[in-house]
Amino acid sequence: MLKVYNTMSRRKEEFKPLKEGEVSIYCCGVTPYNHPHIGNARPFVTWDVIRRYFAQKGYTVHYIQNFTDVDDKIINTANKEGLQWSDISGRYIKAYFEAMDALNVKRADVYPRVSETIPDIIAMVQQLIDNGYAYAVDNGDVFYSVEKFAGYGKLSGRKLEDMQAGARIEVDTRKQHPMDFALWKSAKPGEPSWDSPWGKGRPGWHIECSTMSLKYLGKKFDFHGGGSDLIFPHHENEIAQSQACLGDEHSFAQYWLHNGFITIHNEKMSKSKNNFFTVKDILKEYPGEVVRFFILQTHYRSPLDFSDERLKEAQVSLGRLQQSKAFMDELRKKEGSSDTAKDLAAKAAQYRQDFYEAMDDDFNTALAISQLFGLSKDINIYYQEVMNKGVDYDAAGFARVSEIYLEMASIIGIFEQEEAAVDDGLTDKLMELIIGIRQDARKEKNWAIADKIRDELKEVGIVIEDTPNGARWKKA
Repeated sequence: MLKVYNTMSRRKEEFKPLKEGEVSIYCCGVTPYNHPHIGNARPFVTWDVIRRYFAQKGYTVHYIQNFTDVDDKIINTANKEGLQWSDISGRYIKAYFEAMDALNVKRADVYPRVSETIPDIIAMVQQLIDNGYAYAVDNGDVFYSVEKFAGYGKLSGRKLEDMQAGARIEVDTRKQHPMDFALWKSAKPGEPSWDSPWGKGRPGWHIECSTMSLKYLGKKFDFHGGGSDLIFPHHENEIAQSQACLGDEHSFAQYWLHNGFITIHNEKMSKSKNNFFTVKDILKEYPGEVVRFFILQTHYRSPLDFSDERLKEAQVSLGRLQQSKAFMDELRKKEGSSDTAKDLAAKAAQYRQDFYEAMDDDFNTALAISQLFGLSKDINIYYQEVMNKGVDYDAAGFARVSEIYLEMASIIGIFEQEEAAVDDGLTDKLMELIIGIRQDARKEKNWAIADKIRDELKEVGIVIEDTPNGARWKKA
């Protein structure tokens, strides 16, 4: 039974899909005004694993992720650079995809943009006015009336009177209540604008996600997700807008999932504090799968402290799993009809069961990955028994072990980039040639040449291991 922690109820709940065999997900995307940082990446890596898991369990997954391509930050960046707002958003949407491809994040089914959804947004704003939940002011701004929505604050657990008392909000006499928020902003010089019943303008931040999620997933859908910083006000306001528009307090998302912050020295990472690391810069030092693995070694709801030391630890840990896969690939080339892997196959089945139980417990990737390490250790032991201790190989039994190992790895999303880098076997052929030259040098006791080949390969990230069965190479 799959249980998920629902921010709305503040407890774990059994997942019951709205449609049998289908899962619908909306994840708030980026505002493309700069390169995505590691904190931006966490929700997308998290949801990538979640959708992979549902797909592995046989669900058809509908995954939507937006781009907020019209925003103050984009406009400010465009003005500074003397460019159009669309040039800035286009540049950084491209950068986003490059970063996510490097992190092995699969593409969403649809990436709606604010600029492409304006008519739908205007229609929703008008419906909120018609339903008595919004009002226009003289200059063409339209505000949502928070006092009209009885459930305002139910996601964040805040009370309207407490918000008002504790808020530092510039007094706006046009508002009926200080916490009322903009649905439509009247046009200002140098900003993009569209025609509307209230004059030229552009959407407020919150209305866009309500409109796009309802447009692509319908009045009710399974999951809405994003970072914890979106709980209030963004997701709170989405609920207020959407349910007021539809006239149904049980509409919109059924489960709300929010990932924890990434911190640096226990302080939240953010662009506003200028204490962030872009994915682009991190990828100069570490492969994308290492960064992905670093993120997933911690449960998605827990804070994750970022440091070079933690990344190095993740690299070493992932390397252990990759080494087991290399052993596994080597064994699978052999033939054998014994039953020496029978017990290992049974242990692999138990690891698989424990892996799924971890994922069923609110997508606990940290615990799930520990099952991969358990099987990895047993694969290494079996490899040594077959290759170095004369144990007969069991091709059929080990095939099942391999299948389970790769199944768990595919849900976590590792080993895939290496397999995608097809070079028609050229690398293997070149390495066989280099190792052959080195072996000849060793036979002739030309240790200087042999050591030089070994050391220079190590400099470029390739390690030569001399074993009783000959030399073997691997990437460091």
